[in-house]
Amino acid sequence: MRVLSLVGARPQIIKEAMLHREFKEKGIEEILVHSGQHYDYNMSSVFFEILEIRQPHYNLNVGSGTHGEMTGKIMIEFEKVLLSEKPDLVLVYGDTNTTLSGALVAAKLKIPVAHVEAGLRQHPKDMPEEINRIVTDRVSQLLFCPSKLAVRNLEREGITEGVYFVGDVMYDLFLKMEDRFRYDVFEKLGLKENEFVLVTLHRDFNVDDPVKLRKILEQLKRVSREKKVVFPIHPRTKNRVKEFGLENLLEGMVVIDPVDYLNLMGLVKRCWKVVTDSGGLQKEAYFAGKRAIVVMPDTGWRELVEAGWNKLASEENLFDVTMEEDRSEYPSGLYGDGNAAGKIVEVIEEWFRSLRGIH
Repeated sequence: MRVLSLVGARPQIIKEAMLHREFKEKGIEEILVHSGQHYDYNMSSVFFEILEIRQPHYNLNVGSGTHGEMTGKIMIEFEKVLLSEKPDLVLVYGDTNTTLSGALVAAKLKIPVAHVEAGLRQHPKDMPEEINRIVTDRVSQLLFCPSKLAVRNLEREGITEGVYFVGDVMYDLFLKMEDRFRYDVFEKLGLKENEFVLVTLHRDFNVDDPVKLRKILEQLKRVSREKKVVFPIHPRTKNRVKEFGLENLLEGMVVIDPVDYLNLMGLVKRCWKVVTDSGGLQKEAYFAGKRAIVVMPDTGWRELVEAGWNKLASEENLFDVTMEEDRSEYPSGLYGDGNAAGKIVEVIEEWFRSLRGIH
């Protein structure tokens, strides 16, 4: 059996690396293709050490561009690879243009598609990631869902065959890395456990609008009067704050440069709450047993909101939502048992056996 994985962004690289370890144990050949959409291997060396992240067999070198340009370039180059390699299955991950391009090319060549992180749904429906998710799920034969809500989302759309609740590969990663989390930044800043709010903010709809960004920072400034606010500021956000003349609103907060994954997780584990517009950090807060206030109108990880653990906030009510008392119990097991990668590879192996009539 030969499977081919297509990646194009850092989270996809990590998810593929988790699966590759399982493929290797099963003796399944896996070919790795990088689209070049975000060619970023600049991550902590611990990822390379523990996950054995490798260089791809192919790099399509598509670079950046408009959605249409990027999708078209990936499709043209990826088709050449598939015609040459002729894999039994193509794996795509998440919801990027790389995901959509790979799924479309494989489907048109009649090569089965497996979608890791299938079934997520989010408003508004015209956002690029949502379009990528929906189309990819429609052409996939194997749909690996990180949550039971994702399974129900697919059921509502009439997709029930080849659907599996396997859990979240990123939870696998969290558990694998937990012993390596670092607390250097926590200690350097002289922080106290459960006595600070960790903030990350980078989405264009939050930081590119001067009125909206001002309101968000005003709300955070109010929070900082009640609890210490630690704000590893994204370069995009830092530039916008300067461009819009909002530096005074950062006074009273502990504003630091972005930190690496291991130190960020150390801050998450010891904070009181997380305020973020990052999809990944919403879940990582949950993995660490911390609540997240999500500065977005909707989230792809809605099960955390429905369970009453995470909460959605706007630039108008961010302070109130952050500071209100929380009574809901921790909703354990939303993202499986930490063996999502193993379950995915087991399903793929069984699928291949049934396809070939092997017993």
